[in-house]
Amino acid sequence: QVQLVESGGGLVQPGGSLRLSCVASKSISIFYAMGWYRQAPGKQRELVATITSSGNTHYADSVKGRFTISRDNAKNTVYLQMNSLKPEDTAVFYCNASALRAWGIQEYWGQGTQVTVSS
Repeated sequence: QVQLVESGGGLVQPGGSLRLSCVASKSISIFYAMGWYRQAPGKQRELVATITSSGNTHYADSVKGRFTISRDNAKNTVYLQMNSLKPEDTAVFYCNASALRAWGIQEYWGQGTQVTVSS
């Protein structure tokens, strides 16, 4: 079993920055992709950004140019640098990891970290 632990959330003013971290209990090289999702109150969970094992990245249109996803395999950690934060970024952010198995794709989720953007 793999555990994902997020950290770095908090309260920040509009225009501010936060960096989220997701530490995995095992080597992240076993995952073909890792990513960040978020869920705002009353809304469905949505994709924020993903990064593959080869370093290819993908971003939701709403965060392009403001957020950057990266990974440090040596530290088993994925990061999400968030700049120019807006009130609409307020949500619980979840780390996700996807592993290819013989039977399909197995996904792992962290417990989430709250990000609140407010003045």
